[in-house]
Amino acid sequence: MIRNRGIAFKLAFWILASCSLIFAGIFFYNYTVSRRIIVKNIESGAKNLALVTVNKTESILLPVERVPQNLAYFLEESPCDKEQLLKLLRSIVENNPEIYGSTIAFEPYAFEKDSLYFAPYYYKEGKEVKFSYLRGSYKYFSWDWYQIPKELNRAVWSEPYFDEGGGNIIMATYSVPFYRKVDGKRKFTGVITADISLSWLQDIVASIKIGKTGYGFLISKNGRVITHPLKGLIMNETIFDLAEERNDPALRAIGKRMIKGDYGFVPSRSILTGKKCWIVYAPLPSSGWSLGVIFPKDELMADVTRLNNIMVGIGFAGFIFLLIVIVWISRSITEPLRKLNQATKDIAKGNLEFELETVRSKDEAGELAEAFVYMRGALKKYIKELTEATASKERMESELRIAHDIQMGIVPKNFPPFPDRDEFDIYACLLPAKEVGGDFYDFFFIDQTHLCFVIGDVVGKGVPAALFMAMTKTLIKATAKETDSCEEILRKVNKEISFDNDSCMFITIFLAILDTQTGELYYTNAGHNPPFIRRRAQGIEVLDKAKSLAIGLDERTVFEKEKVVLQAGDVICLYTDGVTEAFNEGHEQFSEERLKDALLSCGNSSMEGLVKCLLKEIKSFSKAAEQSDDITLLALSYRPPSKKQRISQASDETIIINNDIAEIPKLKNAWVCFAKKNGLSGEIVFDISLALEEAVSNIIYYGYEDIKGHQIAVSLGIENDAIFVRVSDDARPFNLLERLKPDIDKPIEEREAGGMGIFLIRSLMNEVEYRREKDKNILIMKKLISVR
Repeated sequence: MIRNRGIAFKLAFWILASCSLIFAGIFFYNYTVSRRIIVKNIESGAKNLALVTVNKTESILLPVERVPQNLAYFLEESPCDKEQLLKLLRSIVENNPEIYGSTIAFEPYAFEKDSLYFAPYYYKEGKEVKFSYLRGSYKYFSWDWYQIPKELNRAVWSEPYFDEGGGNIIMATYSVPFYRKVDGKRKFTGVITADISLSWLQDIVASIKIGKTGYGFLISKNGRVITHPLKGLIMNETIFDLAEERNDPALRAIGKRMIKGDYGFVPSRSILTGKKCWIVYAPLPSSGWSLGVIFPKDELMADVTRLNNIMVGIGFAGFIFLLIVIVWISRSITEPLRKLNQATKDIAKGNLEFELETVRSKDEAGELAEAFVYMRGALKKYIKELTEATASKERMESELRIAHDIQMGIVPKNFPPFPDRDEFDIYACLLPAKEVGGDFYDFFFIDQTHLCFVIGDVVGKGVPAALFMAMTKTLIKATAKETDSCEEILRKVNKEISFDNDSCMFITIFLAILDTQTGELYYTNAGHNPPFIRRRAQGIEVLDKAKSLAIGLDERTVFEKEKVVLQAGDVICLYTDGVTEAFNEGHEQFSEERLKDALLSCGNSSMEGLVKCLLKEIKSFSKAAEQSDDITLLALSYRPPSKKQRISQASDETIIINNDIAEIPKLKNAWVCFAKKNGLSGEIVFDISLALEEAVSNIIYYGYEDIKGHQIAVSLGIENDAIFVRVSDDARPFNLLERLKPDIDKPIEEREAGGMGIFLIRSLMNEVEYRREKDKNILIMKKLISVR
């Protein structure tokens, strides 16, 4: 019995037992957490490595794809004679180092009426470009690179193959079908190809080295091995053959997920060594191939194993040392230390609520007992305060980061914003002084010919200013859909913001509406810095009229508007006070005069170049001085059209697609072509494109109960200043409009699932109607287009 043993034995037994338990817990926890962290880091690094390699490969494949695509568009619109065709084909191979060879293979008798074959082929041999015709025994009509795009009616990457009779190397081919109009109908005419040699791809994948035995490999969309350290597997085996030979169902499952285009990080066994490993796989979107990277488990975990062995050794040595010390001092240990021993165990376990018996002696044991009591209280207080402070700091930093991302996301940042409009050039930027600020800018079309642009500055900083800014920007855009008068827009926004404005915040705004056909510019200034117009021949003009109080001060404020006319080449520059009040190290301000001088000195470059030039001037002036306020600039150059643009009245156009989500891009491309042909604005193109995608996606995902192929017809037409979109499908009776409108006032986690897509369609379109006719669902969407 332990109780009958001596004090030395008891002390040695309990202290050593307690320390052993603590050490075992620490060892187990350290090993588990270390292993989990390393596995997590390996997974993260593996995915990053795979994505970097995929992106590196895609950066070569995507430019290769664009070459035959552009040539297909060109040949459909501009037929070439034989000499022009050969010269164009040769220039493609000479000027694109990634392309090994290229051909334009025509249908029988499609190019020359007396020639069954016509497929001129240019390819590289060393540094020279060679030429041959694909004919005779090379019956290209039966090759996959010709048959598959012809049957699928779309561009495809071929499986890797040895091109005997053509390039005579292992290659992959990107084939694009092209068409000609015959009797008003598009007729398949042939295939344009771009061949790539797989040697560069093998070099890229072979450069992946993980430890001593880690490596990368690549499989095609049918599972064939394209690259691998074992050269005998390349083009001879599939991943499924390897799984069968090794009786490895897990490898077969990985292969299935890889050819489906999935991402993943799973345990497996190395094909090269047979040892346990992790494999990360990622798809190459353009070609449908998949990259796999092997991470050897034993090599990557060697450090953790070695560290744990060292810890065990150190722990064992410490255990022996502690035993010797306890035996040596046990004779001098008194009774109070037994009580403190239990308290030590509790503290080691993290329990600060232990009860300590009173030690009456005033020697070292008594002082130690008092110190234990004091330490417990101090630790409890410190841990509580530290926990609260850490949580508060992390929450605040996270909220500021999120607020910054949200603020920068609500201002336009894609330039040029309206690539189909050449009446003006516009560019803007916003540089917050802190994580979040109160500046904003925006620009949008009110109708086909009137562009509204606005800049604002909330008086204040931080999250409240950012929220106030976001609310104001949203109100302006929403109000502009109801009225096209700049002073009326600000009157309504001011009334809405001034009402119940307990925070007494306000915002300065300059808002203008430009008639892109005439150059007439109406503007209203609500307490903002007056913008400058750089006249092409008359210097700088200040827009210092139509002034009024800032938004949010008084709901009764009366706003006025003024008119100026922009001439060709005139530039209007809007800015916030963070520009003119930027300080340098000598506490001097940048000032309006310096801004005027900079506008003149920056020349007649593009608006992006102008804004970047102004920012460079401000930075050069400020030097090392800290930015004290948000800096926002917006510049617009007017370029009047040669003739007034009008929306043409076009006949209806119908697009037929399959019930496959992969057909959505085809539908969107057809809509963009229709819109461009009829001169529709970018905003209308975006709204209808988004509504079409939502409607057709809902039909494909939820309308069909079988897995058979079905067709969906989308008709487009313009009548009486309105666009009509008619979607017809043979799915089960499926009324999208019966879905309940989501309660957008509720937090996201409290809303019922679904309904947001239909809500978006209703928001984007002026009218939406559903009916069932002859076993078909008919969805009709109408969008008004105003012409002034």
